[in-house]
Amino acid sequence: MAEYSDIRTGRHCVFVLHAHLVFVTKFRHRVFTDAHLTRLEEIMRAVCTDFETGLAEFNGENNHVHLLVNFPPKIALSKLVNSLKGVSSRRMRQEFPELAAHYYRANKLWSGSYFAGSVGGAPISVLRQYIEQQNRPV
Repeated sequence: MAEYSDIRTGRHCVFVLHAHLVFVTKFRHRVFTDAHLTRLEEIMRAVCTDFETGLAEFNGENNHVHLLVNFPPKIALSKLVNSLKGVSSRRMRQEFPELAAHYYRANKLWSGSYFAGSVGGAPISVLRQYIEQQNRPV
């Protein structure tokens, strides 16, 4: 059962919806450092706030990131993912020119695909622990 603090209410519903998202860099290139991941987390938190969505956990490695989002039922997960990937790609390439130079032909940071898994079978604490244990680059 979800913790009481995770239960959210809407106008006509009470909900606890969590999704585990994984975004992979284009061509699975290893481009992220700790500074990149820190800025990515800030950008993704801002996008989630715009969508009235909570970013419960964020972490990643040098070629992918994991997100645990708590979202309301009125949000289409595909639209949230589209904004997360689009906004983060644009801002990261603007703020870190070495990323833009690395993807000079593709002009994209992320692969076109992504993983989205509903969270409910495993306890949220297990998933949070898994995300926290990612090998973050130094």
